[in-house]
Parts: sequence; structure tokens; C-alpha cells
Amino acid sequence: MMHTRFTLKQGSVALLLACAFGAAVAQDAPASAKRPFELPPSADLHYELQARQRGFGLKGEAIVTWRAGDGKYSIGAESKVPVLGTITDDRSSGAIDAWGLAPAEFVEKRMRKDPTTATFDRGAKSLSFSESKQVYPLKGGEQDRVSITWQLAAVARAAGDKFKAGSKWPFFVAGRRDAESWVFEVVRREKVKTGLGEVDAVLVSRLPVADKKDQSLEVWLAPQHEWYPVKLRYQEGEKEAIDQTLSTVTKR
Repeated sequence: MMHTRFTLKQGSVALLLACAFGAAVAQDAPASAKRPFELPPSADLHYELQARQRGFGLKGEAIVTWRAGDGKYSIGAESKVPVLGTITDDRSSGAIDAWGLAPAEFVEKRMRKDPTTATFDRGAKSLSFSESKQVYPLKGGEQDRVSITWQLAAVARAAGDKFKAGSKWPFFVAGRRDAESWVFEVVRREKVKTGLGEVDAVLVSRLPVADKKDQSLEVWLAPQHEWYPVKLRYQEGEKEAIDQTLSTVTKR
């Protein structure tokens, strides 16, 4: 019976994480505006992870490795829970260009599943997927579901007073099978309890996607800590949620 419970939790958390960064509705990639950006310093970030799914609660950790320099970047995002081990392992890597982060490859890995890849072919100016035949033209500024948080932080660092409550920041974001437009809105400043103590943070919320109105994604960026993401929350309805709260950060 205990084994069944772990299996349910494993399936629930993996599914919820997949939904958080999951499939999108196909659409043409819009042209992105070139915005000023300032990349945060390279760092290792450890988060406390809490997930809730249909009455099941699960705690673990998320580890993010962020590296940027010499015209390129890489990001690793791994989620672990006791007994089950690694349940998600996502990677994004590429160059730094006039728009900011320019992904070349986005790899998503879920427990007991083969990895999937989104390929940004800058030479051919095309975005394609190992899991579908969908292809998009690259026009500059496109992100993936790992790089987007760091692109958002880089834009916020350079935006100054323009990154204020009510301002909206659109991006075109690739997932596992396709891509879609994400629009983030700056909501407010508030205090967040973290492993670093109580931190002043800017809450940024992704506006609902047309066919997923019960899904929400929130990111708290900390201006006094290099605009690192100190908290992230994904929620679907009232019973399903994932929270990641920063416990430690080490600059590299």
C-alpha cells in the first residue's frame, strides 16, 4: 500500500510539473522588441519545494544552476524528492545576443520518460521539436520554459522605473511540443520569507493563457539580491500547486 501511495505522488507531481511547463497552443511566433537587459551574476540556487495534488502533499528541493559569460549561457533546473529521487531535470543553453538569452537547445526530462528537445536553429532561423512536427520561424527574442525566468530577471534589472506595477512584458516561449505567447504583468512589491531571511521582492504574474485560464504562474524577483527569483508558484485550480522558495544562493 505504501508503494501505491508513492506511485500516486510520483505521478501527481510529475504531471503537475509537466503542466506547469507543458504543452501549448500552436501559433506563429510574433516579432519581439529588443529591450535593454542586464544578466544576473552566475549562481547556484537551492529551493525548498512543496507540492500539493488532490490532497497529497510532498516536499523536496529544486536546484538551479545559472551560468552566463563570454557570450553564452546555460541553465540546469532539477527537482528532487525523498525516496523518488529526481522527478524533473530540465536544461537550456545557448548564446547571448542583442535580445538577451538566445536558446540553442531546451531539453526536458521527466521521471521514467525519455528526454524531449526543442531546437533553436539560428542559422536556419527555425524552432523545431523532437516530440512534434511543429516548426516556427525565429525572429529574435524567443525563449524556452527554463530560460524565460532568467530573461525576465535580466529585463527587470535593466528596466529601472519602467518595471512597475501594471506594466506588461510579452515573450514567445517554447515548451515540449510547441510554443506560445506569454505575457507577464508586474503586480506589486511585497515581503517574502526565504532562507536568506525576509526579502523585498517584486511579484510578477503570467497572464492567463486562453485555453488554460485556471492555471497561474507567479515569480518573485528580489532587487536587493541581483533580481534572482526567490520564489516561484504554479497553481492549477484550488487543489493543485507547486511552490519553490529560495533557501540558499551561491554566486559563481
